[in-house]
Amino acid sequence: MEISKLAVPLVYALIGFLAYSSQWLLPSLEPRTITRRELLEFNALLICLLITYTRSVFVDPGHIPPQSEKEIGEEGNPDNSARSSPPQRKWCRKCNAPKPPRAHHCRECKRCIPKMDHHCPWTQNCVSQPTFPHFLRFLFYAVASMLYLTSLLWPHISHLWTNRNLPSYLGPTMPQLAHLFLLTVGNSLTLFALSILLIRNIWALVVNTTTIEGWEIERHDTLVRRARYFGGVLEAPNGTQVRIRKQEFPYDVGFWRNCKEGMGTGNILAWFNPLSSTPKLPTPLTYPTNDFESPALTWPPPDPDRLHRYSQPDNDKPTLLEANLSASETLAAFQKRQADDIRRRKPFVQRIEEQQRRVASILEEDEDAFGSDAEEEYVANKGRDENEGEEAWRNSEGERLRDFGVDEDVEFYDEEDDLPLSELLARRKARASGHGEQVSDGQW
Repeated sequence: MEISKLAVPLVYALIGFLAYSSQWLLPSLEPRTITRRELLEFNALLICLLITYTRSVFVDPGHIPPQSEKEIGEEGNPDNSARSSPPQRKWCRKCNAPKPPRAHHCRECKRCIPKMDHHCPWTQNCVSQPTFPHFLRFLFYAVASMLYLTSLLWPHISHLWTNRNLPSYLGPTMPQLAHLFLLTVGNSLTLFALSILLIRNIWALVVNTTTIEGWEIERHDTLVRRARYFGGVLEAPNGTQVRIRKQEFPYDVGFWRNCKEGMGTGNILAWFNPLSSTPKLPTPLTYPTNDFESPALTWPPPDPDRLHRYSQPDNDKPTLLEANLSASETLAAFQKRQADDIRRRKPFVQRIEEQQRRVASILEEDEDAFGSDAEEEYVANKGRDENEGEEAWRNSEGERLRDFGVDEDVEFYDEEDDLPLSELLARRKARASGHGEQVSDGQW
């Protein structure tokens, strides 16, 4: 059995230990017992906690609804105060379906998740557009329950400290002291961790970002800072120069609308109701955007490390006519050339290993040429910029996208050129009929 499968039972066990063993222990300790009102209030919070956690675990994180560019073009914005997000430009090869804006392919759930925030290891479920309200309520009631437990524990801890010089036989037994110590430490550490997580998710709700989009914003800011040193451009893997400019996050549409979208309703009382219904996904899957950027721009912004490296033609090889191939051989060669036309950038680990082998072979062949420490350091650091590709880049907290459950192979290497012919024909037909929204490809 995988250790990760034990996460949910362990969380239930922790809730049971902190919540119910404390109700058994505290009445036997001085200076006072728990009142009936305190028991009712505490257990009411626990019921809300158990309901919201269970829903965070078992509510489906959602599927990408069937959609087409024609439908997206016809989709209206309900209140005209902000534009709807532009049509998706990516195609998920693993799902064999379009990937709408803000969706990501989860390597644990094995599918694209709408408005994916992250895959939570403690719920073994994705925090997404349908599950985010349940997850936020779970954090709220967990913090509220532990704060209430702290208020129940504190009088007993204070009493023990005040009377610490009295004979031990006048106080609690050693098992009771050990139990109280474990309750205090476990409750304090868990309260600290979940309080930070709750504040972080409330901020994400207010500004309408996900954890993954926060990573993308920080990555984009890093690219903008780097580009300033090179005249506003950065070099892509294929050697082309990509212009990088500051691009504002498009989905922050104001405090109130952000909260309504994140919680699935404008009813504030429903935000705290543990039995509130799960938000339904719209079809097609679009999101209102602000007016800070052109509608032709998509999120995330252009990143040089997401571009493909185009193979260079080999002029030494004979052309098809010079090779005097048969018709079938000509067709096979043509198909092979089409397949080889785009060579995707190797994953980060493969690039690192290849660079290390190349550096080792150079040092082995010509040790004299790299005798000094400075020259050896130069060789070791050569190509470092290439090895800082997006899939290797970490934010200020040391996190990569895979730490949020994202399938990096899909995220980095599935772009517009992966669209199947049927999808391209459908989009062309939609544009010809005047329903599809024109999206410029000039941002690359």
